[in-house]
Amino acid sequence: MTDKNAMDKLKGKAKEATGKVTGDRRKEAEGKTDQAKAKAEGALDATGDRAKGMKDSLTDDDR
Repeated sequence: MTDKNAMDKLKGKAKEATGKVTGDRRKEAEGKTDQAKAKAEGALDATGDRAKGMKDSLTDDDR
């Protein structure tokens, strides 16, 4: 997970907590959505990194 994804997840947690404390169900839902988005982006980044690693290992010319 990149720093941006971690920061977005943290912001989502803060927004969710604020919504819970104030009784603002919309803000709470937005916070949960922000967290899910950050998690999905992190998974996408990790998948891209794995795909690049596989490509690099298959095209390694040092054999």
